[in-house]
Amino acid sequence: FLRKEILLQKIISMKPFFSITIPAFKRAFLKDAIESVIKQTYDNWELIILDDASPEDIKTVVNTFEDERIRYYRNEQNCGAINVVDNWNKCLIYCKGEYVICIGDDDMLPSYALMEYVQLMEDYPMLNVYHALTDVVNEKGDIIGHQRLRPKYQTAEELVLHRWSGDIQFIGDFCYRVDYLKKQGGYYKLPLAWASDDITAVRAAEEGGVANTQIPCFIYRENSMSISSSKNNGLKLDAKAREKRWYLDFFKRHPHACKELYPIAFENWFHG
Repeated sequence: FLRKEILLQKIISMKPFFSITIPAFKRAFLKDAIESVIKQTYDNWELIILDDASPEDIKTVVNTFEDERIRYYRNEQNCGAINVVDNWNKCLIYCKGEYVICIGDDDMLPSYALMEYVQLMEDYPMLNVYHALTDVVNEKGDIIGHQRLRPKYQTAEELVLHRWSGDIQFIGDFCYRVDYLKKQGGYYKLPLAWASDDITAVRAAEEGGVANTQIPCFIYRENSMSISSSKNNGLKLDAKAREKRWYLDFFKRHPHACKELYPIAFENWFHG
């Protein structure tokens, strides 16, 4: 109870400080991603861009922006698509904010996104994780899809059930408390980031649940260069097997969840 009261007073009396991280490898849409952060109506943020030893000139794109809130770093060695979660977690090391949102180098935030998160935190100040309703755009920026609207609050079990009902989900949908995420060792790692976004979110929601924005606060860009377009089927099969083991452990921790999630939803998700 005391922890919740302290968090509530902190959010009300102080402006939450957000770390927006971009683990960057491609420059094609990077300018759009950076501009979307700079245009935020809420101004208490930092932008961390971590160049994953890209052969493309990421730094030149970053240097076109003159904003002291932007910080650029470059990896000495490339993490690559297989170990992309390592780059997410390297970004986390540089975070000075209280909350972190990790977006792709081709994704965007609507100008009001951070303000919506702040308002959500005022209603649910004790959470480790918050979620943004998401629009999907193509390479031209045209909207081609949407997430389904979620209840304003969900338990971890409800979050899993919603995902397993077939709704889309991405790493940039979620905003985490930095201290919580660091204590967990960062984002949950699986090859190709397979289910890493899902498991990281569910793990965070196990304590307190997740609150969801009711308007789109994240824009995911679907394009042929994305990791999700990878054809490495062997690694995907391995990652899916490890994902399955994680959820079996989740059921052991939350046996009451089995009534709705196991075995029907579980089998449909992993064998459907």
